[in-house]
Amino acid sequence: MKIARLVTLTLAFAIVGPGAAAAEYPERPVTLICPFPAGGAMDIVARGLSESMKKYFPQPLTVVNRAGAAGTIGNSEVVQARHDGYTLGISAVAVLTVQPHRTQLPYKGPDTYTPINKLVNLAIVLAVKNDAPWRTAQEFLSAAQQSPGKIRVSSPGIGTILHLILEDLKGRAKVDLTHVPFRGNGEAIPALLGGHVEASIVHPGEIVPHVQAGKARVLMVFEPARDPLFPDAPTARELGHDITLGVYYLLIGPKGTSPAIVEKVSAAAKQALQDPAFVTLAQGRGFQIDYKGPEDTTKELWESYKAFGPLVQRLNLK
Repeated sequence: MKIARLVTLTLAFAIVGPGAAAAEYPERPVTLICPFPAGGAMDIVARGLSESMKKYFPQPLTVVNRAGAAGTIGNSEVVQARHDGYTLGISAVAVLTVQPHRTQLPYKGPDTYTPINKLVNLAIVLAVKNDAPWRTAQEFLSAAQQSPGKIRVSSPGIGTILHLILEDLKGRAKVDLTHVPFRGNGEAIPALLGGHVEASIVHPGEIVPHVQAGKARVLMVFEPARDPLFPDAPTARELGHDITLGVYYLLIGPKGTSPAIVEKVSAAAKQALQDPAFVTLAQGRGFQIDYKGPEDTTKELWESYKAFGPLVQRLNLK
């Protein structure tokens, strides 16, 4: 009888398989770290994605803001977490591919963390308060030439793409603008609206509610074509300054995150990006949905990482 019982148990285990005792990922909520403050573009995307993923992912994604050091504090927490899939991060191209060239971080190239998928592209614009004395970009740049260093421009942090665009504009337009970095545009935009700076480099989704409320005005767009949210604002290229450096957001995990976890998260994120609620959010906030899987996202990150090293050196951003 004992032998028969042992044979029965052995056969049952063989049929069910050794993984049956382990719960399928995810068995509890997943933390999604956003490395910028609440209210900024990345936070808006993170929370919109988290909400839409409820339909396609077995557990909630809980967004936690870890702002500071141009996104590197939150990013560093993600890459140093356990690679069990329960701590993931939303990040931006500059946090991953510019900042490692500027300072010592626990991550460098895309082989030091796990790219999961690309989410959205974001345009970049120059905004001022609605009662600012400059009605056009030409007037703004003219004033900057006449009063070197007196016009202060906020950005979400040193070494962000938005900061790089400001430095590029200063060089091409031959103007001296004073850069005022914050921990994110969730802080930089209130500084603009409060009169602590005269202008701000921002994403459309962050400034459009204030434009609609009559509190802010967009003067210039750093894209190949005008932004439909601000059709009267010319591109920098129209003004003779060929500046079209772009931003994109993506999901990452710690190095060593299993392909099975990456695939499950990426597949759910892809469905969430196509969800009507997220599509509506993207259209209203000026985000361009641009899903790419792990392989293509990794390739794009490597291209950016290799390109930004010389730029950091040229602009002396170390």
